[in-house]
Amino acid sequence: MSIQMRFAARSDVGLVRSSNQDSGYAGPHLLVLADGMGGPAGGDIASSVAVAHLAALDDAHGADDLLDLLRGAVEAAHGEPMERSDADADLAGLGTTCIAILRSGNKLAMVHIGDSRAYLLRDGVLTQVTEDHTFVQFLVSTGRLTAEEAERHPQRNVILRALGDHDGEIQLDESLREARAGDRWLLASDGLFGVVSAETIADTLRDVADPGQCAEALISLALRAGGPDNVTCVVADLLELGGAAPDTTPQVVGAAARDRLRATRGGNGSAARAAALVRAASPEEAAAPADDEEPSAGRRWVGRLVATVMVLVALAAGGWAAWSWTRTQYFVAPDGGQVAVYRGIPQQLGPVDLATLHERTDLRIDDLTPVAQARLTEPITRGSLDAALAVVENLRGSLRPGVAGATPEPADPGAGSTEAGTASTGPAPGDGATAPPPAPTPSGGGA
Repeated sequence: MSIQMRFAARSDVGLVRSSNQDSGYAGPHLLVLADGMGGPAGGDIASSVAVAHLAALDDAHGADDLLDLLRGAVEAAHGEPMERSDADADLAGLGTTCIAILRSGNKLAMVHIGDSRAYLLRDGVLTQVTEDHTFVQFLVSTGRLTAEEAERHPQRNVILRALGDHDGEIQLDESLREARAGDRWLLASDGLFGVVSAETIADTLRDVADPGQCAEALISLALRAGGPDNVTCVVADLLELGGAAPDTTPQVVGAAARDRLRATRGGNGSAARAAALVRAASPEEAAAPADDEEPSAGRRWVGRLVATVMVLVALAAGGWAAWSWTRTQYFVAPDGGQVAVYRGIPQQLGPVDLATLHERTDLRIDDLTPVAQARLTEPITRGSLDAALAVVENLRGSLRPGVAGATPEPADPGAGSTEAGTASTGPAPGDGATAPPPAPTPSGGGA
């Protein structure tokens, strides 16, 4: 039986972050999703590089060549961010998750690294096909946490494998499986499944027939849940060849797309207004065209004038509401060598810092395990002071052995040292990867 794909890709910056570091691609033979990390100067580059290397594979290939082609493209995508970070110190630590599916006839090959996910809806039943390469998934796999505890664990965004964030061989999960007519595939960044339940995702995939409308509906659910991270969805239906041919024009979204500076779909809530204030500090973003057409000089001038007026109006009308909202937020981050709690959000609006120091704790960063220190490479945001203080207490339970107050770690023969970040997560059923890289990396999705 011959198979064809009907597909769609959608992405949104969310309601909190100021830039989109996700990238997505959907074409007649290829689906790709990458979630970048490394701060605003790196994550978008890393995810775009991954999509650029893989997009060249969107063509007809022999089934026996699929995994080799994917592996080669991903290895090339791994090397380029390493070269860029070596040449530019500001890009040090950039990296990205990556998941890609390449089709040939009735065969699908998939490679996966990081914590982005692939889901399969078959006969109305949703299955998570990939296994997250995260610290908490390692704890679940080794019986130290339940799946319910993992969903609330403060280290749930610390990933153990990624592209471009370390010098050495990458370790992919790989699989080759049957492409069955009637199947629906979803590739998603953690901006979706981190805030939308699996049951709601399954209901949406079952109820919304058009892939584009389905992807839009999933993103809207994430935004209604607060949109704390970039959110990207790639939806593809497998169809029997015959009848009306689906559109085969590839779709590129997120950081890799020309409309990457498009404003969020998230409406006019207080969180959206706060995000708009941060983005308004970038004139290029405020004046970016919304479509692929290159504007004339006159249109550019008018567009910039209109954008400037809109920014001034937004600042006047929404400034106080947005500032009031930031005063209800807290985050945990370093202050010198100590762990500190800040009030506000970790952003600057021109010369104005949107955060103030609330409390400098007695907890020294050097006394924490490497995994706990890795969590603090990006601010750990929380919606209340009590939640932020709970993060501090959780960090207090992650002291290095030998430090006063530290608790001994349970023995785990053969699993490797979580402190060194060398734990083996084990591949998903049918996949071929084994051990993670030597150090965990905080995900671009934040904690």
